[in-house]
Amino acid sequence: MSSISGVLYIGMTNNLERRVYEHKNELLEGFTKKYKCKKLVYYESGTNINEIIAREKQLKKWNRRKKLNLIRTMNEKFVDLSNDW
Repeated sequence: MSSISGVLYIGMTNNLERRVYEHKNELLEGFTKKYKCKKLVYYESGTNINEIIAREKQLKKWNRRKKLNLIRTMNEKFVDLSNDW
């Protein structure tokens, strides 16, 4: 998730559409509400929970530049990927 100002948030969920809805509507207290991260700019999917958790931890350790480069591989213009939901 990203904010208008460019703040990035990395998280995991078992229901992406529900979670994006919660962030967009500020239904949960925390980082995304505080920094208004409402735009889905990148996502990955998987079935192995241990691998998913490891990947989340890996991405959170990356510097901003590396995260932005990863996002550009899927979403060069940083459009909200959930707009059509």
